[in-house]
Amino acid sequence: MGGDKFAGVRKQGIDIRLLVALAALVVATGVIALIAVGGNAGTTTKKTQAQSAEFEAAGLLTPVTAAPPLKLRNYLGQQVDISAYKGKAVLVTFIYTHCPDVCPLITSNLRIAQNLMGSNLSKSEVIAVSVDPKGDTPAAISAFLARHQMTGRMQYLVGSPQELAAVWKAWGVGSERDASNPEFVNHSGLIYGITGSGSRLTIYASSFKPSEIAHDVPLLAAR
Repeated sequence: MGGDKFAGVRKQGIDIRLLVALAALVVATGVIALIAVGGNAGTTTKKTQAQSAEFEAAGLLTPVTAAPPLKLRNYLGQQVDISAYKGKAVLVTFIYTHCPDVCPLITSNLRIAQNLMGSNLSKSEVIAVSVDPKGDTPAAISAFLARHQMTGRMQYLVGSPQELAAVWKAWGVGSERDASNPEFVNHSGLIYGITGSGSRLTIYASSFKPSEIAHDVPLLAAR
């Protein structure tokens, strides 16, 4: 699942590398493991502690580096390039339309987060990347977005298996067809927060609270 991509993630003195690794793999049944985090699990620099107090994200990626390239077509056939959204907070997630409940949860909570943003909505962009090149047809995506009231509010990117695999690798995302039920896909259920300058900074588990993202969007856009 690209574990080294999460090296150095911290939140309020807690090393959440294990949390991310465990929470990232979404099982085909849609069951989400609830993980309690506590105790003295390490130290952070003062700078990281200050950032952690500022953001409400589950964790921060350190060192902060440029977001990996992301240039694909959306389900309508239009070219989308993440670099075109400089100056905005970009929320990037990896989902598929036939997911039984985790992907709908992420999508619905992103919609709620957008509703909470008020005037800050214009400072944000949501990008979803397919983890199911076979099942995520234009018709399936259109129906999925309509069902979750996200039509026109989320860029849903698709591509060939080779194109998508290159993006998954660059972003450290795991994706594989479930052995017991090939209709389902085991994949990383994370949301990345990208700053206005194009750096990957915050990370949210699939069970994030919409208020966390609504709070962090203007902070991400300003960086």
